[in-house]
Amino acid sequence: MVMAASETKFHVLAVDDTLIDRKLIEKLLKTSSYQVTAVDSGTKALEFLGLNNNDHQDVEVNLIITDYCMPGMTGYDLLRKIKESSSFKDIPVVIMSSDNIPSRINRCLEGGAEEFFLKPVQLSDVNKLRPHLMKRTQTNVNKRKAMDEIVSPDRTRARYNELEVN
Repeated sequence: MVMAASETKFHVLAVDDTLIDRKLIEKLLKTSSYQVTAVDSGTKALEFLGLNNNDHQDVEVNLIITDYCMPGMTGYDLLRKIKESSSFKDIPVVIMSSDNIPSRINRCLEGGAEEFFLKPVQLSDVNKLRPHLMKRTQTNVNKRKAMDEIVSPDRTRARYNELEVN
């Protein structure tokens, strides 16, 4: 059974060291029909993705939303590690923070974050995530179609038949 893109449950990795903020974002995401994995640090996010030990997990994550201010590894540090990864660099990353510091916001957006949400995150913020997920899904569909066309047996056979044998 093939599911339409609108029926697909997108998987979001939520990262926040504060329990109440983590539970809030998890509840908002689940209310919006997202599958959610919540962790309490950037290090645990990297472990979940398999980026700590070069043992890439077979994990399908469609978006990562992370707090900026966390002990050990900031959300910006996590963003940089994800964008440096060949496996996960195309995953949209959203940063959230209770601090409205323009230089921090600009640095995150320039570093590859799709959005920067001010806490407390609200349902209206979560509703802004879907276009980023749909854009990525459409890009993946287009890439798959292009690859299918390149390696299509019919296309290869047609090319082979065009060759002249001397």
